[in-house]
Amino acid sequence: MEKSVLEQILKIVETVYGTYVKGNWIPKAYADNKSRYLWTDAYGVCNYLTLYRETNDNQYLEQADELVNNVHDVLGRERNGKKRLGTATDEHPTRGGLRIGKTDDEGSYDGDGQYFHYLTKWAFALSRMAKVKNDQRYVRWAIDLIKAIHPHFVYRDNNNQLHMYWKMSIDLSYPAVPSEGNLDPYDGYITYRLVDEMTTERELENEIADMKTMVDAKYSRYRSSDPLDLGEALWITHWYSNEQWAKTITSKSLQALEELWQNGDFRESLNRRLAFREFGTTIGVQVNEKANDEWKKRVDEIHNLWLPQLYKRDKDISPVMFCTSLRPGVFSRNYLQ
Repeated sequence: MEKSVLEQILKIVETVYGTYVKGNWIPKAYADNKSRYLWTDAYGVCNYLTLYRETNDNQYLEQADELVNNVHDVLGRERNGKKRLGTATDEHPTRGGLRIGKTDDEGSYDGDGQYFHYLTKWAFALSRMAKVKNDQRYVRWAIDLIKAIHPHFVYRDNNNQLHMYWKMSIDLSYPAVPSEGNLDPYDGYITYRLVDEMTTERELENEIADMKTMVDAKYSRYRSSDPLDLGEALWITHWYSNEQWAKTITSKSLQALEELWQNGDFRESLNRRLAFREFGTTIGVQVNEKANDEWKKRVDEIHNLWLPQLYKRDKDISPVMFCTSLRPGVFSRNYLQ
């Protein structure tokens, strides 16, 4: 990693998570009383792992570990912090799922609950922890999480067809948003497989089969015009890039992103755009080898555009995803091989 990039990332992670104190570091709570936020912290864990691999400094491995523990201790509990979710315990903190970490309580507009795509991102982060530390405990937590959430998010309709809910209540007892996320089946499909491949005995075969059924039914109809969705699609597909569903979605995503670029969506006024959504694109085109070289220049252009505005909208999701975009690291398939 170039020194200038390393220094930029280190400055941002210290701003977001607080100054490191050896043996006594707890990640700083976010603004707006969110404390922890599952999506952002999944990226945060991966950023620390990348820093560790780039520098061989154990500080960053310790910070990744402490962030994992803090997320489990905060988002693995009810909002009042008194009780762990579902059947979770200190030894198995993910058995009740994990809250999103929204400021407002569930039942309100954009309130707390559980998002499938946040949970899979966290399971992915745990799988990277397991790989870097060579510790199966993180794989166990990822499997516990998947086993806990899958029966609640995945259901069969009256025609016995598999579908998913986008958002569940905190206790997973009812769908807070019954519609299906555009990428959720694909997200589940690759995350479940990545986790299951790290087990000594395959434990997720049934869950993977459910996801494959939905992927096979959906992929030919994939459409999006959202830069985060399209970038995520490129990230998802790069893990199993030789499979037909992945080839199809990669091609469609790159075509859609090219149309957005040519139509001027990436040159709109900044007050009509969101940095973190565009960092979804910049991460996706960097890890997916099918993206052409022109996108490498565009990535730099997008980075330079947003850098002065990095903390304007928020002080967590945008800067943390920017760090990942500066150096995708463990988010890339080939990085830990």
